[in-house]
Amino acid sequence: MDVNKLLDGYKRTKVVRADFEAKAKTLNANVDSLVADWQKELKVYEKERSSMSAKELELKQELLGNKQQQINSYQQAVQKQIQEEDQKATQTVINDINDYVKQYGKDNGYRIILGASGSGNIMYADEAADLTEEVLVGLNADFEGSKTE
Repeated sequence: MDVNKLLDGYKRTKVVRADFEAKAKTLNANVDSLVADWQKELKVYEKERSSMSAKELELKQELLGNKQQQINSYQQAVQKQIQEEDQKATQTVINDINDYVKQYGKDNGYRIILGASGSGNIMYADEAADLTEEVLVGLNADFEGSKTE
């Protein structure tokens, strides 16, 4: 069985991926907004710094530096969250596929079902032995059925 085809063809993958992309877009937009605000502040500072006292310059530079550090920390936290959300979304789909294949194997009397991803470890298999399409049809029917319950 081609695991990549199952992942790509499974309808829930598209649903989960769209949800993840929407979350990531929102989180990245928050970072972009903070960066844009900081850049505006920096431009204002650059315009006005010639009229500032040494003490004001020092204070403003410190404030801008602190803000930049906070933005960098937030950006790193957001990237970590996005990565975790991506892994969680992928694992949800993989769990579905694994559970379905396990039940499919039991229901159809298979003793073993091998899955390969990409250039996996199956060197040869008769195409008639490839269950990918049959499993994908059932997996999607199972997902569609669970949405209406």
